[in-house]
Amino acid sequence: MLRSFLVLGCVWLGLVGSAASRVWAQPASTEVATIQQAVVEAIAKAEKSVVAIARVQRERPGQRAVIEPRPDPFGNRRTASLPPPRPTDPDFIPDDLAVGVVVERGGLVLTVAHVLAEESDYYVTVGRRSTFQAKVLAADPRSDLAVLAPIDGSEAGSGEWIPIALGDADALKKGEFVVVLGNPYAIRREGQPSASWGVVANLARKAPPTPDEQDPLGKSTLHHFGALIETDARLNTDTSGSPLINLKGEMVGMATVIPSVVGFQASAGYAIPVDATFRRALDALRQGREVEYGFLGIQLGSLGRSELGSATPGVRVERAIPGLPAARHGVKSGDVIQAINGVPVRDSDELVRQISKYPLETAVKLAVRRGDRQLDLQVPLTKLRVRGRRIVTTADPPWRGLRVDYATAVQEVYSATANFPLGEALAVTDVEKESPAWEAGLRPGSLITHVERSPVRTPKDFHQAVTGKTGPVSLRVIAESGEPVERTIPPEK
Repeated sequence: MLRSFLVLGCVWLGLVGSAASRVWAQPASTEVATIQQAVVEAIAKAEKSVVAIARVQRERPGQRAVIEPRPDPFGNRRTASLPPPRPTDPDFIPDDLAVGVVVERGGLVLTVAHVLAEESDYYVTVGRRSTFQAKVLAADPRSDLAVLAPIDGSEAGSGEWIPIALGDADALKKGEFVVVLGNPYAIRREGQPSASWGVVANLARKAPPTPDEQDPLGKSTLHHFGALIETDARLNTDTSGSPLINLKGEMVGMATVIPSVVGFQASAGYAIPVDATFRRALDALRQGREVEYGFLGIQLGSLGRSELGSATPGVRVERAIPGLPAARHGVKSGDVIQAINGVPVRDSDELVRQISKYPLETAVKLAVRRGDRQLDLQVPLTKLRVRGRRIVTTADPPWRGLRVDYATAVQEVYSATANFPLGEALAVTDVEKESPAWEAGLRPGSLITHVERSPVRTPKDFHQAVTGKTGPVSLRVIAESGEPVERTIPPEK
């Protein structure tokens, strides 16, 4: 039994390294030492980047401070009523604990977004149990990722911020050895994460759906579409945000806790893969910006068995929504999308995952079957509406008090009774009170189709159209009736 385990380890090492031929010839004790040393070195390389994150709910106005009895430190029988430990004290018990990893020497920490909460403060413990207060720089509910930054910028020069090396989850294979570094209790109290190891069990697991009023299908994150890594490595309590590393010490996934339901083993662990989508989200979040996701503008259906035949399966287009990119570039109801940029898609979940890899306005190539014909259609992506709580701290400045975005990212596009094609307008997302735009009657949700006589469909179109204008500017706005009206925005005082 032991020999079988050692042989398996040697095979794996042969896949990831160049020493396989030497390992096969080594005695069993040397093989064990080789595997053990690889694990030890991987942990030593990555653990310095692992941090504990404590979430503490802010005191509400009028809330009384909690006083707790503590034993007299000199051994007397009486007790003293003292304030509870401060958040920087290792004995402090926060409302929630999570793990994170350093991604930038300036002190930026990456973790999972679902550990965040309203009206909360965050404390990050790094290295030798140094604890700093942090703020949320940005959070994205679709990727379930968030980045924290030190409130006091001077802490960034402490020398304890060691960024973790990022690996490539797309290169993982089932059976590869991986290590999870977690346990925020140990990090906060002892300065060291705990390690557990196992193998990659699956590379495309789906989080169980969690329907609610805003999302009846319950697929609010990318992980509901089959993007999760499954591992049998043991996950300690509160391990959300823990890095899943390979034997090179590179992070290939970030652990996330999902509900245990039928079909999801309680002993299994799941991780968000470090792939192209992950990296694109991280790049936006570390700048404090919103993570944007592409959208074709179609409603999807499924294919019946009789329709599949011997051809490559695909995804049926139930409806190409008027005015949106797919309809404007030739996609029709009843078409079957078989591939995106040459990558086959077998169902709607795979299509969503593929589209999410690309930035907005990217023209993706759709391989489409229409009856007996095969078509290649180029469709630029518009912006998907992301549900959930987003946090953005770096935004473009408003123009005369208003901000705009793709209408598809703000309003529901699937309604057949829409008064105006959203692909032919921009949506107002924010209007500062008492600003020129506010005084002119613009409100969040207003649709803008023209600046003067120039049509605008993207925020870039809008900003190009208004740049350099110093006098009053006329905007064409869609009223609730669907009819266009003119609104004149005066210059700022």
